[in-house]
Amino acid sequence: MLINLLKPGDAVLGFFLLKSMECKTSSNNKKYLDLTLADKTGEINGKLWDCTEEDETGFHEHILVKVKGLIGEWQNRLQLKIEKIRPAGPQDEVSMEDFIPTAPESSEQMYGVVLRYVEEIKNKDIQKIVSRIIAEKKDRLLFYPAAKQNHHAVKAGLLYHIKTMLVVAEKLSTVYPWINRDLLYGGIILHDMGKIDEMAAGEIGLIVDYTVEGQLLGHIVQGIKEIDQIAKEEGVDEEVSLLLQHMLLSHHYEPEFGSPKRPMIPEAELLHYIDMIDARMFDMKNALENTTQGQFSERVWVLHNRKLYKTSFHPPEGGDFEHAERRG
Repeated sequence: MLINLLKPGDAVLGFFLLKSMECKTSSNNKKYLDLTLADKTGEINGKLWDCTEEDETGFHEHILVKVKGLIGEWQNRLQLKIEKIRPAGPQDEVSMEDFIPTAPESSEQMYGVVLRYVEEIKNKDIQKIVSRIIAEKKDRLLFYPAAKQNHHAVKAGLLYHIKTMLVVAEKLSTVYPWINRDLLYGGIILHDMGKIDEMAAGEIGLIVDYTVEGQLLGHIVQGIKEIDQIAKEEGVDEEVSLLLQHMLLSHHYEPEFGSPKRPMIPEAELLHYIDMIDARMFDMKNALENTTQGQFSERVWVLHNRKLYKTSFHPPEGGDFEHAERRG
């Protein structure tokens, strides 16, 4: 039974990916397990009430589990009350790959698209830095998600995010032809590349934890350090290095989100908004894919706890949540 098809009152018996778990204590001082269960269509919160010590120690994140329970609602969100749960075994003949949310395009294809954009960068200094970084990180870039939760938190999500942003940037550069396209492309490709060192992920495309350096510095600082080091090693023009570093430093826009400087060049301003657009569209698409036409979605926390409406008005052919682009 797929998560996106579940509704209140449904009895559930099936397999899920145990994405996260935490042992908590209820108001009546009894322990329970708070779980996030997932499949390729979405996630759902699960509660195993009055859990035993065996329950507490018998599970860990990123395994497949068989669950029996009942779907209810809590604070306008679906919740699975778990009656029975056990780890999946070889006898169940289920594959982890069938439960991992994955970017909608192949990693190698997306990497090739990004390389074609790199080839379009005419400034040799920008191209040097970008080419070296994506080559050194290629193996992990092919499967890394862009986040532990929220936007593009899927296998190869970081690469998908970068590729889609480049497509948007190409279109916008025809509207604003006076911008420095080389700088914009370079900033987009590098803006979240530090996440590969900020987070530790397995090849199944799920974040295991944040690295020590990631927790102490964060991906923005890590990315800036890498640009600075490579620029010095490659003999890159100092202003080019500074501009790329500023693109990364300012792309979260606000100090409380990790950017001590707001954009001071138009390419950095565009980078911020393209990043926001792509993240919001990804989250909206996910919410609406699991919503019936003419109905509202569940509240989406990352979108300021908004509900989204899925119109019954039919878009033109090919526009129903299909991602169309020139490069493919």
